[in-house]
Amino acid sequence: MGMELTKIDIQKINEEIEERLARNPALREEVKRTRAFGDLSENDEYRSAKREFNKNRSRIRYLRNLLETAVVIDVKSEEDTVGLFDEVEVYYPEDEETATLRIVTTLRNDVLNGLISKESPFGKAILGRRVGETVTVQVNEKVSYPVEIRSIKKMDDDPTLPIQKY
Repeated sequence: MGMELTKIDIQKINEEIEERLARNPALREEVKRTRAFGDLSENDEYRSAKREFNKNRSRIRYLRNLLETAVVIDVKSEEDTVGLFDEVEVYYPEDEETATLRIVTTLRNDVLNGLISKESPFGKAILGRRVGETVTVQVNEKVSYPVEIRSIKKMDDDPTLPIQKY
């Protein structure tokens, strides 16, 4: 089974593939140009150009594989439950702190910006839950912590949220 993606995830993947395919000829030309500099064992420009060309091709293969194995999911959820792309205010009783987070697909995960993957322990714990519920986030066999859901703001799949690069 492949990664669960939304229609917008798939659209963003296709856009990146097209951008990378358009860059390929210039990268290939740079490899040819730097190869002409001479001895390849001491040609850092050539190695750098080759590395960039291969990195681009590798990313294209990775993205195409994602598309081939993807499972398209719907972002709809019940009005009073935490769903995909919803903004959720949570309270951490142990720290006496609150945070506002969004639950996103794994491809758009960005913890530092409050975008939490639905596949993460945190995302799995709060998806489908309601305001007022306290859930336990099971990080691993030895570590867990409670989280209280304070509010849910229903949101749509946001096309401005980027997909992960590398």
